[in-house]
Amino acid sequence: MNYTYIVKCADGTLYCGWTNHLKERVAAHNAGRGAKYTRSRRPVELVYYEEFAEKEEAMRREAAIKRMGRAAKMKLIAGQAEKIVI
Repeated sequence: MNYTYIVKCADGTLYCGWTNHLKERVAAHNAGRGAKYTRSRRPVELVYYEEFAEKEEAMRREAAIKRMGRAAKMKLIAGQAEKIVI
């Protein structure tokens, strides 16, 4: 399974990425190994994710989310707020 995800950083900013191991990727972000952007903004909290069968689908969705403004991203997150379980 492949995932497109959004984490909320300690400073309130959002980071979007894709992975095929969601739980491990969030742990890597919190350990300072996930991405340069999140390294200085720890801890991060998983606030949104989508599942995809193919890696390319997850990567396309990541690119689409990154083009969205913050308000649109917050709407995505609000729509899934009760579903986050990893």
